[in-house]
Amino acid sequence: MAPPLARSEADLFPDFPRGPLHAYRARASFCWKELALFLEGEDILRFKKTIFSALESDPLFARPSGRELSMEKYRELNFLRCKRLFEFGFLRMDELLRSPLALLALLQCLCMYDSSLATKVLLHTLVFGSAIYNSGSERHFKYIPPIFTMEIRDPKTLLPMPGVMLGDMGKKLGQNGLDNGFAVFHKVRVPRQDLLNQTGDVTPEGTYVTPFKDNRQRLGASLGSLSSGRVCIVTVAATNLKLAMCIALRFSATRRQFGPAEGEELPVLEYQLQQWRLLPYLAATYALDHFAKSLFLDLVELQQSLLGRGQSARKVELGREIHALVSASKALATWTAQRGIQECREACGGHGYLAKNRLGILRDDNDPNCTYEGDNNVLLQQTSNYLLDLLAGGGPGGPRCESPLKSVNFLQAYPAILGQRFEVTSLQDCLDSSVPLAAYEWLVCSLLRETHQKLTQERSSGSSDFEARNNSQVYCGRSLALAFLELTVVRRFHEHTHRPDVPPPLQAVLRRLSALYGLWSLSQHTALLYRGGYFSGERAGKMVEDAILQLCSQLKDDAVALVDVLAPPDFILDSPIARADGELYKNLWGTILQDSQVLERVSWWPEFCTNKPAIGTLSSKL
Repeated sequence: MAPPLARSEADLFPDFPRGPLHAYRARASFCWKELALFLEGEDILRFKKTIFSALESDPLFARPSGRELSMEKYRELNFLRCKRLFEFGFLRMDELLRSPLALLALLQCLCMYDSSLATKVLLHTLVFGSAIYNSGSERHFKYIPPIFTMEIRDPKTLLPMPGVMLGDMGKKLGQNGLDNGFAVFHKVRVPRQDLLNQTGDVTPEGTYVTPFKDNRQRLGASLGSLSSGRVCIVTVAATNLKLAMCIALRFSATRRQFGPAEGEELPVLEYQLQQWRLLPYLAATYALDHFAKSLFLDLVELQQSLLGRGQSARKVELGREIHALVSASKALATWTAQRGIQECREACGGHGYLAKNRLGILRDDNDPNCTYEGDNNVLLQQTSNYLLDLLAGGGPGGPRCESPLKSVNFLQAYPAILGQRFEVTSLQDCLDSSVPLAAYEWLVCSLLRETHQKLTQERSSGSSDFEARNNSQVYCGRSLALAFLELTVVRRFHEHTHRPDVPPPLQAVLRRLSALYGLWSLSQHTALLYRGGYFSGERAGKMVEDAILQLCSQLKDDAVALVDVLAPPDFILDSPIARADGELYKNLWGTILQDSQVLERVSWWPEFCTNKPAIGTLSSKL
């Protein structure tokens, strides 16, 4: 069984050891413990602490040292770990239903430990289990308990059922603890009663029946059940980015290089270029993490409504809206994590390339998120199609431009928004997320108009609907979908950081993060903003750039405290250059020598740990 929940504040928030990171922690403008409580809540923080403690105290989860595990051994170990998690009782369905965010917290914790384990648990319980729960009916619920005892085969032999052939897909670029495979069915009869019948069924006489009056309604209800896995991928991508930021920023705060003449070498975090490379991704981590949670709660609302009787118009529209948001959010989150992890790897120089420091593993394990559950570029078409379908109701500004989650309600002011221009006159006024929020609304309206015009032009020239949509993706539909989702993330994080209940000591740092994410994301669309006339002259683009640099400078002293909020315990983070004590060289070289099994032969090692000479000195001794 898992250990009991941590009770005291000391258990929940143990003090960090005093070391090289202390100077940055002392300069932070806020208390990291207060921010953690505000963002997560005490119950979730205690739940995460319990999970981390259970993993660290169980020998089955011990980190292997020395040689890399073979793929077969890794998969065997991953299976045993998955089974142990069920024994811990973290996945009790009744508790997870009462606290949906606990499910997301569990996924985050497992992902921080090992992506292969997290994905195995995710697929085994959430994806398969939610498919039964959300697309089936009461007659299918009998299959849910066996999921949690790992019975997905013949309950007596644990072998595949007759006529089913299973095979392994072989070694992958990452996540090789996960046994991806294929299934072939030969003359296998599936009983009619096993058909998942939430949106359609077959009578004993062979007649198809559905509670929906038209295909559009049925599709809207079905789409919601496809979203669970994709929402979880958004969470996983944000979690991978959290780990990368913890590693890169703790390293940047302790790695000293160059400096003023006759002065001490500076931590590389003091350099504007390092701040500009990393801090926008830190802001993106906070924004995407909040968005993942809010979108997950939206999905829970949809799933609960699907269990109720009747098919309301709101339920159908909610399913379509969530599908549109989830499709684009998977693309945005996984691509942001992909780019961010690589930037972190490069920002750590050669230390980042060392496998022991985990950035390469994070990069490889995150990469499949961009393709499974739907290729990102293909998924973006789902979102752009949703937005274009709004025009069928009378065009932007018409009665159709509203949705249950209000993500498209701004289109009610479509004509007025298109007439707006960038009118910020001072750098200080630009340091607020309301500025990129207004710019994004214009950008989405502009891209929606442009994509609609392109689609109309293609159809007028004789193209079929398939050809017209295919020829309207590059530079139009694809850009529209990404901009719309970026707008939605910016809006939700802006609203979250400007809530009246945000504690005063936390307001400044949260609003800086919100503004930095919005402006940095917007800056990637500068050409479109100028081309469409929202920006004009040199001042607009230059002001956005100056604002980004100013926000990076303001957040620099808060960076270590901000990653302290995100960071798991050292055992989970598993990166010598990012341990909480900040003893960069001691931890790094101690791990290398221990893994190399030469530590006992190095008589001068204790002196080295005390005096911490330059790396070059150690290299010469070796």
